[in-house]
Amino acid sequence: MSELGHVVFYVRNLARSQQFYQNIVGLQKVAKLFNGKAVMLSGGRTHHELLLIEVGEAPGPAQGKRIGLYHVGWKLGDSLEQLRRAKQRIEREGGRIDAMADHGISHSLYLHDPDGNEVELYVDNPDCNWRQDSSWLQMPVRPLLLE
Repeated sequence: MSELGHVVFYVRNLARSQQFYQNIVGLQKVAKLFNGKAVMLSGGRTHHELLLIEVGEAPGPAQGKRIGLYHVGWKLGDSLEQLRRAKQRIEREGGRIDAMADHGISHSLYLHDPDGNEVELYVDNPDCNWRQDSSWLQMPVRPLLLE
């Protein structure tokens, strides 16, 4: 079995990006590396799911229709309450949510990290049994309403 192990981002400002991924996404620092120019972060599933490496001023990720990474999704749990708490955390930290979507199989918040990488924070819909029912593939994406 294969699974995605980790993602590595080059970042302009390590402290700013680390703060985003810890305070907004909810990851924990595992270790500093490369004389303080990199940090490993984990959600607890493995030794690290994210490595940030500071490179200073450099062009950011391409936006719009292009080849390459679109976004990275972080699963926060299986309940809308967990997603509500994430939304509150984002708002408390001064973050901006760009979109909220009900995908049928999951419910998602979309935002951008300090370097412009798109990040999806989502919870699976416990009412959707994707292993036995593929009807979710035909569901339209709907707006998500979180109070």
